[in-house]
Amino acid sequence: MKIAILSRNKRLYSTSRLVEACIERGHEVRVLDTLKCYMELSSQEPVVWYKGEKLEGFDAIIPRIGASITPYGLAVIRQFEMLGTYSLTESVALGRSRDKLRALQLLSRKNVGMPISSFAHDVHNTKELIKLVGGAPVVVKLLEGTQGRGVVLAETAKAAESVIDAFRELKADFLVQEFIKEAGGADVRCLVIGKKVVAAMQRTAASGEFRSNLHRGGTAELTRLTPAERATAVKAAQIMGLNVAGVDILRSSRGPLVMEVNSSPGLEGIESASKKNVAGEIIKFIEENAGPNKNKTRGTG
Repeated sequence: MKIAILSRNKRLYSTSRLVEACIERGHEVRVLDTLKCYMELSSQEPVVWYKGEKLEGFDAIIPRIGASITPYGLAVIRQFEMLGTYSLTESVALGRSRDKLRALQLLSRKNVGMPISSFAHDVHNTKELIKLVGGAPVVVKLLEGTQGRGVVLAETAKAAESVIDAFRELKADFLVQEFIKEAGGADVRCLVIGKKVVAAMQRTAASGEFRSNLHRGGTAELTRLTPAERATAVKAAQIMGLNVAGVDILRSSRGPLVMEVNSSPGLEGIESASKKNVAGEIIKFIEENAGPNKNKTRGTG
């Protein structure tokens, strides 16, 4: 197969591991900088160009689209989809998962466990938002934040009001979520491929920190999932329409709660903790699902 990886940096761990896995399994692979792809739109067949070259003959693409370039990345994916190229992460699914509010609404509609959240555009009484999630402490989270950025724990109602007021002054969209104390500053990252969890790790926050992100100094270790956690992770990924997803779960007194569904999960932490060849599993999935008459993508809307 001929596979393209849409990534801005071929030296990133996840990108380089996917390249290795493609080569190990006998595929032709190429890394394309998403922002250097450009598109020709006409009444004829759609075209994707790259540095003056017309891109042709790709059986599949693996989008590794950073949050900061989501709109342009979606356009590139859609162009490949219109050519009939199989996309591991479909454009509709990527757009859905990147919109945190929409993602929570979809999960809520399907009765997936998650922290109680509140949202408003113009809040005259911030006390109401805090009350809706059960009162302080609360987590205030920017809708555009990634890797733990823009996430603040407010220990008291007064502190929460100050944070909310500050975000409103910046005209930033945010969520207020209940704080799950019993999680103890830890969460579980489940790596879902297709209809199964292929690897999982528990991430624990560094001392003095409540965010468990590895980019924030958190540590990761192998963990055993309960059947409910596995089922929740797979269901969350399927609701988003993602073939590959990193589903972050909090262990609470009322069962597993989905905190986030990541459409471009990093592979370094999960491979190191689980000792599993996750990149190889991803390429296996593409082999089973890409190719002539197998493109189920409907991401042109």
